[in-house]
Amino acid sequence: MAIILTHPLTSPEIRILQEFRRIAAESAPMSALKAVKHPVGGGEAPVRTLVEKGYLTADAAGETFTLTAKAQEFLALDWKPLVEGGGDASNAAE
Repeated sequence: MAIILTHPLTSPEIRILQEFRRIAAESAPMSALKAVKHPVGGGEAPVRTLVEKGYLTADAAGETFTLTAKAQEFLALDWKPLVEGGGDASNAAE
């Protein structure tokens, strides 16, 4: 089943934003964000593209990044599948 996102983000970018949720902070240093591991990529590149897309802002030195309202809106979404159920035969008939 395909997942259709309302925001144009890559998987590594989403993982960076989820890290802010995990640490329950609105700002984080580049060193912490570069350490976020993702099978398809990680490091500094997704952080920089999130700044370009308007999801993060950087301080003057470019070492601390803060969530924007756009990122907070994304993190506030409650993602749920369109079809919920255990996948058994009784659910398939409904």
